[in-house]
Amino acid sequence: MSGSISPTLSSAAAAVAAKTQKTDWTGHDTRLIVVAVLGIALVVLLTAIAKIHPFLALLVGGLFVGVAGGIPADKLISTLTTGVGGVLGNVGVVVALGAMLGKLLVDSGGADRLVGAIVDRVGEKRAPWAMVLAAMVVGIPMFFEVGLVLMIPIIYLVWKRTGGSILRIGIPALAGLSILHGLIPPHPGPLVAISALHADLGTTLLLGIVTAIPTAIIAGPLYGTFIAKHVHPHPPETLAKQYTVTEREEGETPSVWVTLSVILLPVAIMLAKTVVDVADDNAKSELHRVMDFIGDPIMALLVGVVYAAVVLRFTRAKTSDIMGAALPPIAGILLIIGAGGGFKQMLVGTGIADSIGKAANNSHLSLLLLAWLIAVGIRLATGSATVATVTASGIIAPIAATSTNTSTALLALAVGSGSLFLSHVNDAGFWLVKEFFGMDVKQTFKSWSAMETILSSVSIVVILILGTFVH
Repeated sequence: MSGSISPTLSSAAAAVAAKTQKTDWTGHDTRLIVVAVLGIALVVLLTAIAKIHPFLALLVGGLFVGVAGGIPADKLISTLTTGVGGVLGNVGVVVALGAMLGKLLVDSGGADRLVGAIVDRVGEKRAPWAMVLAAMVVGIPMFFEVGLVLMIPIIYLVWKRTGGSILRIGIPALAGLSILHGLIPPHPGPLVAISALHADLGTTLLLGIVTAIPTAIIAGPLYGTFIAKHVHPHPPETLAKQYTVTEREEGETPSVWVTLSVILLPVAIMLAKTVVDVADDNAKSELHRVMDFIGDPIMALLVGVVYAAVVLRFTRAKTSDIMGAALPPIAGILLIIGAGGGFKQMLVGTGIADSIGKAANNSHLSLLLLAWLIAVGIRLATGSATVATVTASGIIAPIAATSTNTSTALLALAVGSGSLFLSHVNDAGFWLVKEFFGMDVKQTFKSWSAMETILSSVSIVVILILGTFVH
């Protein structure tokens, strides 16, 4: 089955490729690389050394990058606010709805009952393995951020029951969600790469699963167990209370199956949209339009919240109180990830992705490794896995068209693998994980950033091994 997903994205990728192939490296490109490194270092210094709040540090770092990178003065603020608004308009609403859903589940006692059933069945020692599996199931149809907000109540409750560092439970869940986001269709990144490289969707999916399983095991339960012995975060008391303190006075605790239905309903809705996207070639059909609407992550979570409010049997007044109480603990998180989006947009606005593309054209590496390195470079510079995937796919596509020795499916996976590398301060996901798990910047680098780097490094090794058998 062909992967012709989006002509617009394909043409955008082709435009990037043409642009980077026609232009030689200049002093301006060198300056952009230096500016990006200095901007990232500034944010790290302000947060880790000067102890400036991340929200302010990211705004200051973003403005520095914009000024030093040559963005016109009259576009500096609009570029910054575009990045902030883009994140808050999407991820912000998702996080808010996810917090409401999680609070309803916890206060009903259903989440605690579900977690009890899981831990009793698999045992405390195998809890990290259960978490990576649960995350990979829940995360199939949804963005990383959506999967995370759905998994957070479960992570907190399992951590409460098993004790120790929350990273022992959290890292496996993060690994399961992240590897799907980077490698497995129908996630947007892999679909963009499949489209640009004209790879076969079914083959890419199969090879992606083969790559994802050992990668998630190494970066998830194995690394999570290791790092939990060395990093001990202190999750915010407000979040710990929100996700672990159960209120049972409103009647019977819902059954495990009712609780599962609340968690899986948004997953099922988004999965149904994905099935329609793949099975129905007519993008203008009535079914497509309906599923595009209801299958959007925001709409699917909204349906899930309304469904939870009905089946968990709270009074209307109590439901309103619970939903209202869910929002204050995440207000700071939303501002920080919004500022992270602004910082990322400043980096993107300087045109640094084009500079990295030019450098790649002068290299003489294997095609799979080249695709991975291009995506790694753009990911490090911009903080965006999507920008890394679109740009790297566009750069590598014309080269791949002349090669008969490299599988386009593996090339798509190599791009996706590179887009996961070393999430750091220019990635909104870095701040989301940091705040949810109550870590400082150093701890987040040791745990989350290291886990992302392991995911990327292990997956490209698996892809290179597969490349010796698949052409």
